Amino acid sequence: MATATHLHSNDVRDHILATGQRIMAAKGFSAVGLNEILKDAGVPKGSFYHYFGSKEAFGADILARYFEDYLAELDSTLQLPGLNMAQRLMKYWQVWRESQSFSDCQGKCLAVKLGAEVADLSDSMRLTLKSGTAGIIGRLAEALEKGIAEGSLTLDDEPARVAESLYQLWVGASVMVKIVRTTEPFDSALRMTQKIIHIAA
Repeated sequence: MATATHLHSNDVRDHILATGQRIMAAKGFSAVGLNEILKDAGVPKGSFYHYFGSKEAFGADILARYFEDYLAELDSTLQLPGLNMAQRLMKYWQVWRESQSFSDCQGKCLAVKLGAEVADLSDSMRLTLKSGTAGIIGRLAEALEKGIAEGSLTLDDEPARVAESLYQLWVGASVMVKIVRTTEPFDSALRMTQKIIHIAA
């Protein structure tokens, strides 16, 4: 366990955020107290309030950090060399299937874990979720447009609407995976995605 005494002051905030993200991804927002996070991080409570005004503000910052990292990873996937856009998009969803485990998502499924819970608890966290998910959908819409332009896929509706529907499909599948404790909802979502984007032969 890293502690604040072993970190430069500029890194303490990121260390607290990373610790909070990991714990909340496993337990949720309401079930985790600040004392648990700070003990794990090796940070005194006074240091916490130097960086964050409240647990709610901390939660919003965790989500903002999560989406920043998520979008960077999504951008990398959508720029993979040697693949057309349809293949890159399918790679994205295949990675989603592999990483969003129902037993241990290790911070990769924070939007799914916290979405329904915090949207009713905190408007600031809800707005951070709204902005972050809109960023993902926007990236997917742009990728679908490029796929159409290069001829690697076709759609029966506008890219923006398809991107929104696909993201909702995969978020829903992530919730169902947690309920049924198998990956079948992801397999079903993958099959439906392939039908929706009409990958060119």
